[in-house]
Amino acid sequence: MEEKKDRVVWFWRFVIFAAIAVVSSVMIIIGSAFSGAKNLADIFGTGTLLRSETVYLTVIFALLLPVVLIGMTLYILKQGRGYLWNGKKRRRKDKYADGRRFRALCSIDNVALNRVTKPDTEVPPLFKVCADFRKFAASKLHLYYEEEDIRRFVAGFAVSRLMIMQGLSGTGKTSLATAFGEFLGNPSTVISVQPMWKERADVIGYFNEFTKQFTESQLLKKLYEACYSDDIHIIVLDEMNIARVEYYFADFLSLMELSPESRYLEITSDRWEKDPALLESGRLRLPDNVWFIGTANNDDSTFAISDKVYDRAMVMNLDNKAKPFSAKFDGCERISFASFCHITEWVKQTFAMTARNRRKLLEIDRYLMENYHITYGNRIRKQMEEYVAVYIACGGTEEEALDDFLVKKVLRKLEGQNPIVISNARKGLLQKLDELFGVDGMPLCRNYLHFLSQAVS
Repeated sequence: MEEKKDRVVWFWRFVIFAAIAVVSSVMIIIGSAFSGAKNLADIFGTGTLLRSETVYLTVIFALLLPVVLIGMTLYILKQGRGYLWNGKKRRRKDKYADGRRFRALCSIDNVALNRVTKPDTEVPPLFKVCADFRKFAASKLHLYYEEEDIRRFVAGFAVSRLMIMQGLSGTGKTSLATAFGEFLGNPSTVISVQPMWKERADVIGYFNEFTKQFTESQLLKKLYEACYSDDIHIIVLDEMNIARVEYYFADFLSLMELSPESRYLEITSDRWEKDPALLESGRLRLPDNVWFIGTANNDDSTFAISDKVYDRAMVMNLDNKAKPFSAKFDGCERISFASFCHITEWVKQTFAMTARNRRKLLEIDRYLMENYHITYGNRIRKQMEEYVAVYIACGGTEEEALDDFLVKKVLRKLEGQNPIVISNARKGLLQKLDELFGVDGMPLCRNYLHFLSQAVS
């Protein structure tokens, strides 16, 4: 009703303005006819500053102005909107006055209503998944990886929702993460971390007080889309340590410590009536079918990753390039999130670590604690149990899994010690490894201790 009233008011304003213009034009024409002037310049006298051509143009514009105004008025009435001053303001206001501040997320709601569920297929054994993925990467993407690297990747993927891939530039860290998404039939989302990221708003977006709209980040849209899907979603944080991970990713690190039912990410501090359907009082439940894979380079342009991040993540070192090989693989695997969880949970229960190796790990833990005050908590112990089980299911051995896990999650804590301690640790730990695993056992741990000793000497 109020909008209709505004249209009537502005209509009469245009009519009055047009009438004034018409009357002015008629008066000029009548005055010219009765004055006996031969041209319009005579009406203003011989001393006028205006040329007759100028006066002619003035009259023409005066005659055209009412026509233009009347045409504009009819068009405006047809459109049902105001124009000029109040009209432009109203249109600009109406654009944001529909109560929707999350336009992209609301669009996902609309698409999800018509989404067709993809048929699920039976998940093959994990060792076949690793073999197929390696062939797929080589044949379709021309990416070549060693069998051990594929096992480490899949095993780490099954243990934690956060993975950190380290290594020299050009070894294929980002490519491995994106290739696995393509292999699963759901391409990964690559997000380039920016050096100025410091807080949650840099990652998920922010509310613009001027436009009354929420600037939705690519990551936020991916998280929301994953809530409607049973697919495995991979988000790659490219060069994640170019900014401080424990700053911009702090909320996600804290949520990963909670049970899946309690992982609610605060998007806004209030609630609007037309907010997206899955937002609960401005909070979004962090979907359990999302994995974060960060690639990290260690150079002068990056920050060191803290123990808080390392303890919550599975780490993979990718330092060597594999030799090209010929392989043939058609299609990709369609592995749903539910099926992947089912097979990995079965694997974790079936391929449990032997009691013999548990005793050896207790010996190493006791030795590190007594001599270097280094230990690991229940979180890392649980990760170790699960990692070993999945690694065995992927086709590896229990000792290979322990060797890799100790290097990445336990022995790396020695890097914070002074050079004398590291030198003594090398000698003492090598003797301990000889005692527990034999002279040729745990080669990765031995190579790491030699590298660490040379780095500080």
